[in-house]
Amino acid sequence: MFQFLGSWLDSRIIKRSNVTDVQWLRAFNSLPLLKKLTIEEKQRLRELAILFIDAKSFEAAHDLVVTDHMVLVISLQACLPVLEFGISGYSGWSSVIIYPSGFSPKRTFTDEYGVTHHVQSNLAGESWLRGPVLLSWEEAERGGIIDGSNLVIHEFAHKLDMQNGVANGFPPLHAGMSSTVWADTLAEGFKDFSKKCNNGESKAMGIDCYAASSPAEYFAVFSEVFFERPELIIEHYADVYAQLRQYYRQDTLARLR
Repeated sequence: MFQFLGSWLDSRIIKRSNVTDVQWLRAFNSLPLLKKLTIEEKQRLRELAILFIDAKSFEAAHDLVVTDHMVLVISLQACLPVLEFGISGYSGWSSVIIYPSGFSPKRTFTDEYGVTHHVQSNLAGESWLRGPVLLSWEEAERGGIIDGSNLVIHEFAHKLDMQNGVANGFPPLHAGMSSTVWADTLAEGFKDFSKKCNNGESKAMGIDCYAASSPAEYFAVFSEVFFERPELIIEHYADVYAQLRQYYRQDTLARLR
C-alpha cells in the first residue's frame, strides 16, 4: 500500500516538472561523464533528478545567483551514484548550499590537552551529518569532465556513508552483500594505499592521496574514481572495485569502455 502510494506520488512529481527538454539536453551535454549512459539510464537519471530537486532546497551563498542550469547539473551528478537504488539514501536532510567557488570556514576545537585551537580551512565542498551539502559551483560545474575527480559525487558519497551515523567508509549495504567482506576489503585497500602515499609511490596510480586521510575519505575519493576512472581501481585494487560495483549496482568500467 505505502509502496504504491510512494510510486504514485513520485509519478505525479515527475509529470509536474516544468523543466524543458532543451534544459535537460543542455545539462546532459555539459557532463561528458553521462555520455555513455543508455537512453533508458538517462531517462531514469532524469526522473531521479526531478525527485531530488523536489525534495531538496538549493540555496546560494556569497551573493551567488542560483540558476536552473546549476540545479540540473548538480542534481544529475548527485543522482548518478543512486541510479540503481533511488534517492532514499539522501533522506534526513534538506539543503544544498552553493558557493561561487571555494570557501573558508573558521572553526574552534579543543584538543585532548584542553587547548583551544582556531582553524580556517579552504574547502570546495563539505557534507554535514543530518545537515546540508556545501558545494563550490566552480568545481561542480566542471565535475562531469572525466578526469577522476568529481566534487559532487565525493560529497554525496559522504551522505550515503552517513546513513549509518558518522562517515566511516561503511554505508548501509544492500541485501546479499557481506559486511565482513566489505570491511576487510576496504580496510586492506586503505592500508595499502596509505602506505603507498606515505612512501611516495601513489603518484603513478593517478588517485588523490586525500583518500589516505581516513576511511571515510577513502570511500568518497574511490567513489569519484569509480565513476570517472574505474580502470585505475581495477588495475590496483580489483577487489575494492568489485565491492563498489556491488554497492552502486553499476559496472562503470564496462559502461565507459
